[in-house]
Amino acid sequence: MHLTLYQRDDCHLCDLALEVLAQARAPEFDSVFIDEDEALERRYGTRVPVLRDEARGQELEWPFDAARLRAFLGG
Repeated sequence: MHLTLYQRDDCHLCDLALEVLAQARAPEFDSVFIDEDEALERRYGTRVPVLRDEARGQELEWPFDAARLRAFLGG
């Protein structure tokens, strides 16, 4: 499983998502900051934070809690 968390600098919702990921003991993930990438801005813009399972091509958009995250990871 290869996970990527798309986020922004100074993003309160992104901080909350990181707390949920830690609480749920999510596997390791890459953090990608979209702030200065035009393509990622167009794709994720106001949707961040978004957790993407790169292998399955599926995304979990905020808001999510530990239960929803576990379901996504087990999916």
